[in-house]
Amino acid sequence: PNAPPARWQRKAKESGAPGPSPAAGVSPMKPANRSHSSSKTPSRTPGKSGSKIQSTPTKAGGDRYIPNRSTMQMEMANFLLTKENDPAEESPTKKEQQKAWAVNLNGFDIEEAKILRLSGKPQNAPEGYQNNLKVLYSQKMTPGSSRKNGRYIPSMPDRILDAPEIRNDYYLNLIDWSSQNFLAVALDNSVYLWNHTSGEIIQLLQMEHPDDYVSSVSWIKEGNYLAVGTSNAEVQLWDIQQQKRLRNMTSHSSRVGSLSWNSYILSSGARTGHIHHHDVRVAEHHVATLAGHTQEVCGLKWSLDGRYLASGGNDNLVNIWPCTQGDSGDFAPVQTFTQHQGAVKAVAWCPWQSNVLATGGGTSDRHIRIWNVCSGTCLSAVDAHSQVCSILWSTNYKEFISGHGFAQNQLVVWKYPTMAKVTELRGHTARVLNLTMSPDGVTVASAAADETLRLWRCFEMDPIKKKEKEKANSAKSSIIHQGIR
Repeated sequence: PNAPPARWQRKAKESGAPGPSPAAGVSPMKPANRSHSSSKTPSRTPGKSGSKIQSTPTKAGGDRYIPNRSTMQMEMANFLLTKENDPAEESPTKKEQQKAWAVNLNGFDIEEAKILRLSGKPQNAPEGYQNNLKVLYSQKMTPGSSRKNGRYIPSMPDRILDAPEIRNDYYLNLIDWSSQNFLAVALDNSVYLWNHTSGEIIQLLQMEHPDDYVSSVSWIKEGNYLAVGTSNAEVQLWDIQQQKRLRNMTSHSSRVGSLSWNSYILSSGARTGHIHHHDVRVAEHHVATLAGHTQEVCGLKWSLDGRYLASGGNDNLVNIWPCTQGDSGDFAPVQTFTQHQGAVKAVAWCPWQSNVLATGGGTSDRHIRIWNVCSGTCLSAVDAHSQVCSILWSTNYKEFISGHGFAQNQLVVWKYPTMAKVTELRGHTARVLNLTMSPDGVTVASAAADETLRLWRCFEMDPIKKKEKEKANSAKSSIIHQGIR
C-alpha cells in the first residue's frame, strides 16, 4: 500500500505527551424527633339509660379531641396573659432591648409569638438566625428531582484527526468503525484505515480515475472485509488482511451512497433510489432489487436480528423491508413512514428493542422520530432545531447520540425514552457529516465538513458495571459453545 499523506495525522489533542504514531493521542486528564403525650386516664361516660356507667376505651382514636401540648408554647402563653395586667409602661429603648434579648434567647420576637399552634408548619426562624440544635425549625431539603447523579461526559474531544479533502456531501456515508478496531475513512478518491489500538495508518485504496470518488464504506460484522461504494456505480469488496480487492460488483447505474451488511448479504443504496442485495459468496451476486424510493437512498441499516432493512431517502420517505420476498416473488416494504419533511439519512436500530427504529430528517425537517416498525406507530418525536445527519444508539446506556449541521454543528446525547437532552458536544466548525462508534461502545467518531475527525468518549462505563457486563458476555459465549459441542 501507498504511504499515507502527511496531512492525515492528528491535528491536535487535548493534553498529554505525543503518542507512538502520527494519529495516536492520549486521553485527557481523567478524568427530627418530636415527643407526643396523651392521656391514659379512663373517663366515665353516662350510658343510654342514664343508670349504667361504662368506661371509655383507652386505645388511640377515642371520641374526644385532645390537643398535642408539645406544639404549644405554654410558658409563652402564660407570660403573655399575665403581661396584660402589668400597669407599668415601658420606654421604647427598653422595648427594643427586651426584643433583642428575646430574639437572642428564644430565636423569635415574643410580641409576634402565637400562643397556640395546633396545626400547620413550625414557625420559621428569622433571617440569619441559626439554631445549634437544629430541631426547632423546619429545614428546606433539596428535592430528589434536582439531585444530579449523572455521569461525567467530557465536553472536549479525546482526539482530533485531520481529514483533508473529505467530501462535503450530506448524502454520503464516509466513515465506519470495525469490530477489529479499525476506523475506515473515505477521503475523496482514497480509503484510509486507522488502527485505533496502535495508531497505525494504512492507505487501502485509491481510485484509478481521478474524477471518481469513494461514496460509502461499510465493515462486515466480523471486521475482516470492507465494502466500498463508488461514484461510478461500483461496489467493491476488500480483504483487510491481504489488503487487496476480492471482487468488483457492478449492478447499479449511479453512485452508491449507502451500504449495510446482513451476514453474507450486502445491501447497497444508489442515487437512482434502488436498493440491491448482493450475495457476496456467489458469482451472480445481484439477488434482489428493492424499488421503494424515487430519489437517492442516503440511509440504509439492517436490524441487529436481520429481520428488517430500514432505508431513508432524499424523497423524505422511510421504508422498512422484510428479509424475505413476498408470495409474488417481489420485495415490498412492510411499513412506509411519510412524516419527515426532509431527506432521511439518519437511521438507527435500538440495540435492546429489536423493533424500535430512530430516524432523523434534513434541514427542512430537523426532527428525530422513534418508530415501532411492527405496529407502524411513531412512539415519540423531538425537534432538534438543526439538520440531523446521523444517529447512534449507545450499547452501554439507555441513550442515543445525534450529529447535526446548521447552525450549531454539534453532537447531542439524548435520554431514552424521555428524549431529554443529556449534553451537547461542540467543537466542529462546519456541519457534521457522519458518526460511527467504537466496538466497545465508549467512543464516538464524528466526521465533519471542517475536514476533521473528532473522537468523543461520551459513553464511558462505570468500572463495576463494565466488569459485570464482561462477565455476562463471557457466560453467554460459554453457553453458546456448549450448545455447539
